[in-house]
Amino acid sequence: MSIKHSRKRSLSLGATKARSGFYAFTVWAPLAARVDLKLRLRPKTVFIPMVKDDDGYFRTEAIRVAPGTKYSYVLDGAKERSDPASRFQPDGVHGPSAVVDPDSYRWKDRLWKGLSLHDLIIYELHIGTFTPEGTFAGAIKKIPYLKKLGITCVEVMPVAQFPGSRNWGYDGVGLYAVQNSYGGPEAFKRFIDACHRAGLAVCLDVVYNHLGPEGNYLSDFGPYFTKKYHTPWGDAINYDDRGSGHVRRFVVENGVRWISEYHLDALRVDAIHGIYDFSSRHILQELNDAIQSAAQKLGRCVHVIAESDLNDSRIIRSKKQGGYGLSGQWNDDFHHAVHSYLTGDRQGYYEDFGRFDDIVKAIKEGFVYDGKYSSFRKRHHGNSVKDLSPQKLVICVQNHDQVGNRAFGERLSTLVDLDRQKLAAVLLILSANTPLLFMGQEYGERAPFQYFIDHEDAGLIHAVQEGRKREFAAFGWEETPDPESKKTFLDSKLKWHAKAGNERRYLLRLYQDLISLRKKMFSDSSLSGVWWDKGGQWIAIEYTCRKRRRFGVIISFLGQEQKIASPFGAGTFSEMLNTAYSRYGGKIKQKVQAYCKKEILVPRYGALAGKIYG
Repeated sequence: MSIKHSRKRSLSLGATKARSGFYAFTVWAPLAARVDLKLRLRPKTVFIPMVKDDDGYFRTEAIRVAPGTKYSYVLDGAKERSDPASRFQPDGVHGPSAVVDPDSYRWKDRLWKGLSLHDLIIYELHIGTFTPEGTFAGAIKKIPYLKKLGITCVEVMPVAQFPGSRNWGYDGVGLYAVQNSYGGPEAFKRFIDACHRAGLAVCLDVVYNHLGPEGNYLSDFGPYFTKKYHTPWGDAINYDDRGSGHVRRFVVENGVRWISEYHLDALRVDAIHGIYDFSSRHILQELNDAIQSAAQKLGRCVHVIAESDLNDSRIIRSKKQGGYGLSGQWNDDFHHAVHSYLTGDRQGYYEDFGRFDDIVKAIKEGFVYDGKYSSFRKRHHGNSVKDLSPQKLVICVQNHDQVGNRAFGERLSTLVDLDRQKLAAVLLILSANTPLLFMGQEYGERAPFQYFIDHEDAGLIHAVQEGRKREFAAFGWEETPDPESKKTFLDSKLKWHAKAGNERRYLLRLYQDLISLRKKMFSDSSLSGVWWDKGGQWIAIEYTCRKRRRFGVIISFLGQEQKIASPFGAGTFSEMLNTAYSRYGGKIKQKVQAYCKKEILVPRYGALAGKIYG
């Protein structure tokens, strides 16, 4: 064994290849007086003392270390801990880390450059429930299906190492490690590579507002958390308190590593309203700047998209406008407006919605709450984004939160009929915003998506169970499935074998045709007009497309068909799609229908889309 200590500040966190034959190990542990590297080298285990610098970083180099070698850090001769920047935890969150050679995978996506925001049609999926296998390898088999559907970007719920084998992923504690039960880092790279070869971008959910409780050992190393702020998940990550500069480095380097080592095209940053940072340069801006710098060097287009319930335009405004410069953010207002109006739900945060005008405003201006009073929050909420590109808002009619945070995880397909599902599909896909589908919604999956965990600590399991009950009290839901039960997880898997039913075929065809129509008509398009009639409950949207072509959509929420005066002026509306076609389960035989000047026949709970001439 040959050992060399190093004080190079350029070394990355974790275990990385150094000079020939050596691996370097770097960990920030200012709370420890001494750190030893424990290497499990066959046939023996060795302990190597590490050298501490003035900033609290411990470093050393070791030879004869091969990929797969297990290692851990021993703090002050007592606490043995996995590497906070571990790339792989083969034995889970409580076991040792394993060395990974980030250059060993041979990528086949050399020509892939990413996709513009304008081209994104996002499909959110959970690796564990997307396929029977629940692995990256299983998900690869579904790529041809996603391609045929018309999806352009796959959004993967968090894969950072979490406790056990079943979890949504937002309880991750190994931010740099890829979940072992999904297949680990090599399998994730194969999945991303396969997506790129099929022309699909890949977005990853990352969680920088909290860490899960089980297996979270960061506090043994340094001040990763602060008691200045409190989040719904516990102490906040330390972005502006003592020692925060090194915590910020830990998070920023994590984001850049996902882009550089895993060739990801986008990061979706979870619940940024739980990130508290009053520094002069917000961590989101610092993260985005670092990622865009890395993307530029790599010659790729990369997006950072925030999940936020703040309705704050600063997130997506440019730095010149005083914003953080992120590519986009989720807009929950669109979901709440559509869901509440179609289902009649008014409990919890849905009490702010349920009006026809809410849907109109979401389509026209983005945020429904743009500074107006919210009865649910008992205060004024949000600001306006109507001057910004609508593609910067990611919208949905279902996602993991809005389905999974219902007591029983009911999907829209179990709450409304086929006509209303089709209506929601048109609103989503033919909106000017960036659409996101949740796995299975395209064919009306009826299996629930429920909240599930796989913890070892009995006290923690009980706390989660009781916490879910309290959370649902505002909605009037009393009984809930047990999150710890394996049945809850298995019930949440997509039921692909049942996809052949008529209703499912109708909805799947509609989604395919809508996505195809969006791709065909929305190239370089801009929203040019929105009209509505509250009494007739219809909305019309007009787009100006490439070469001055015009495209129109009419959506009716009325329970009977109706004739309406053409909102598109004196020209001709040439129908390209009608939700009442027989191929979508309606009674109308598909044909080219041209409506001149005066009246257009719109089906009950239905929609038309077509070209506008004249």
